[in-house]
Amino acid sequence: MFAAYAESFDADEPLNGLVLGARPEPDVPDGWTVVDVKAASLNHHDVWSLRGVGLTAEQLPMILGGDAAGVDQDGNEVVVHAVISDPGWLGDETLDPRRSLLSERHPGTFAERVAVPRRNLLPKPPELSFAEAACLPTAWLTAYRMLFTQAQLKPGQTVLVQGAGGGVSTALISLAAAAGARVWVTSRDVEKAERTRELGADAVFESGARLPDRVDAVMETVGEATWKHSIRSLRQGGVVVVSGATSGWSGPTELNRVFFLQLRILGSTMGTREELGQLLAFCARSGLRPAVDRVIPLREARDGFAAMAHGDVFGKVVFTP
Repeated sequence: MFAAYAESFDADEPLNGLVLGARPEPDVPDGWTVVDVKAASLNHHDVWSLRGVGLTAEQLPMILGGDAAGVDQDGNEVVVHAVISDPGWLGDETLDPRRSLLSERHPGTFAERVAVPRRNLLPKPPELSFAEAACLPTAWLTAYRMLFTQAQLKPGQTVLVQGAGGGVSTALISLAAAAGARVWVTSRDVEKAERTRELGADAVFESGARLPDRVDAVMETVGEATWKHSIRSLRQGGVVVVSGATSGWSGPTELNRVFFLQLRILGSTMGTREELGQLLAFCARSGLRPAVDRVIPLREARDGFAAMAHGDVFGKVVFTP
């Protein structure tokens, strides 16, 4: 079958290790099934895999991709939950110390077919296209958990999203606005920041700019470059939710503000199968749809990887096998 896979690592030029070509049909362990992939979306995780983060040379070649929507062996339209927990694990899959994602220990979704545990399949709502549904299991699920499980955001509150344009950022803006929150966005890219108004952002600011008021919650994926601003933007008792640190994770801690203002700092990683089901239902009923930057054939996946590696995307990149 045709697939996009990592054959080698290159920390500086990750696309050097990307190969588009034939791979064997997936193995199907007990309790697993095969999904014919109709659409799969690209995440930063896939680019980092090509840099050698999260994979070892012994695991190569590895089919990339964690997100997919398709048709299972019984003819059902399904969405794949990318978090693979231990078969004996009960409860929140993100807390399983032995968890992994598709494309880490098991071949991923950038292929004509992918093998997944049966428990990782959810029905695709008919209201969502395959391309739209394929955008949700990583970036949008991460945003959903950050906002509603960790920050417990409520209508009328103000949330600050650090950064604009990426899959998680656009999901945070869209979801928070749909839930009735006031959404403020910061970005170094003025054009991308202005485009977030289309998603529901109420105001946009340059990175590090002084805000008109303190916010109830900050969604942090940038890290070192924005951390000081994130902490200083919170009201007393406010919360910052961290799901990434693309600019690094060292720098000033602002601990004096943390204890004096009784701020909360919460980490967040991916989301559960139950949360993905809630997200799918929310999108189906509300009419909310993910921002899609481009939909391209899997055979042209290199163009999508290049766009993400250079930061030239607004929303999600979707591949169609």
